[in-house]
Amino acid sequence: MTSQTITFGLHSVDILLQKNHHHVIRICVQQGRHDKKIESLLKLAALHHIPVETLPKQTLDQMTNAANHQGIIAVCEKRKQETEYDLDIILQNINTPPFILVLDNIQDPHNLGACLRSANAAGVHAVIAPKDNAVGLTPVVSKVASGAAEATPFIQVTNLSRTLEKLKEMGIWIYGAAGEAEQNLFQTNLSGPIAIVLGAEGSGLRRLTREHCDVLVNIPMHGIVSSLNVSVATGIFLFEVVRQRNQK
Repeated sequence: MTSQTITFGLHSVDILLQKNHHHVIRICVQQGRHDKKIESLLKLAALHHIPVETLPKQTLDQMTNAANHQGIIAVCEKRKQETEYDLDIILQNINTPPFILVLDNIQDPHNLGACLRSANAAGVHAVIAPKDNAVGLTPVVSKVASGAAEATPFIQVTNLSRTLEKLKEMGIWIYGAAGEAEQNLFQTNLSGPIAIVLGAEGSGLRRLTREHCDVLVNIPMHGIVSSLNVSVATGIFLFEVVRQRNQK
């Protein structure tokens, strides 16, 4: 198993160099790129004594499987996988009501990246997901997350149901998203310690995950569309929590 990974894209590399530069082994920049955004990143790399390698665009395309790398790649040491123990530390060291996002078996890296971006924007303390049958922090996830993957704790657990029970023991209420639920999101009190749980694309919450939720709520739909993309639904849920907390 390789001990290295990559992060690419202007904003993702920028956040990485600011927040976790000690994990960066080298920067790969596209030949002929001399714009201000690239130059500012190269100055940041120099500040942290990170070597820079200039490579043809074709080489960067191969490194990213032809993804939109925007002319820059950070080759990094693989990050230590955060665990349930790290979650305990996070929850012990916050001074506001816990705000957790739980993603049940999300398999599309673009959806996970978008969910992480919304979670970071909403001030979520941690994102939890199962280790099995779910996407992890891939380079595509980091690119789509636009820096959020480097800034928001992402914790993969071996037993999601057990983790949900542990959160409940800590006084955190578990609210699951379900289209058939009778309770309306916008009529639900979401201002206390809370974990929002959303399910996989198409299938929604698994049975065991659903059974470990305290309350199931729906997003009221007024058109012919019966469901939303999980990343869109995540944004709606999270910012309803933000709205209610701001009112208080």
